[in-house]
Amino acid sequence: VYNIKVLPLFEGEAVRFLVVNVISFLNMGLVGFVIAAIAARFVFPAVSLEGRTFWLLKSSPFDLRTLLWTKYWMGAVPLVLIAAAIVIGTNIVLRVEPLMMTLSTLTMLLATLAVTALALCFGALFPRFRTENAADIATGFGGLVFMMSSISYLALVIGMEAWPVYMFLRQRAETGTVTNAVTGALVLGVAAAVLFSVVVIVVSLAIARRRVGEIETA
Repeated sequence: VYNIKVLPLFEGEAVRFLVVNVISFLNMGLVGFVIAAIAARFVFPAVSLEGRTFWLLKSSPFDLRTLLWTKYWMGAVPLVLIAAAIVIGTNIVLRVEPLMMTLSTLTMLLATLAVTALALCFGALFPRFRTENAADIATGFGGLVFMMSSISYLALVIGMEAWPVYMFLRQRAETGTVTNAVTGALVLGVAAAVLFSVVVIVVSLAIARRRVGEIETA
């Protein structure tokens, strides 16, 4: 928030419409990167932190699906709150359009749920039960793959929305009206981003559930 605040956007000459909106979308990417980094530290190691006693959970009548959902929401809820605080705070500083405020906030909340699911998924695919220091769990190959996957996901989601939103806001600012074609493109872009995020969440949690059931510890 401080980095956005110190940008000289509203000092002296008026800032171009394009610049403010480009920075708004770049801001979404930065917020997503921050969330991914936090998820790598606290959500990615969730399965590995069970350590060698993981076999006790598997041999008990405790449902592994419940275990995964517990770990997922324990990571997702704090991250959602952090993401909401950062994106709303920076959008206020940027003085973005109400549409951009609403869209970016909802996008980042959904993206946070997806990134959390990815962290849990890759944490289950690349467990490190014998690591004594929890901070080292995310520094291996699995952590690198998770961060690359998260960044790629965020780039795709933001890319799906960026151009349609920009065209919508620009046309409305210049003419006061928006054509059906631009409105349709906006709806299509947002719907594609939402659908892609939901697929990422569902598939990631399904893979994590299957992988947890296959893990053997010694």
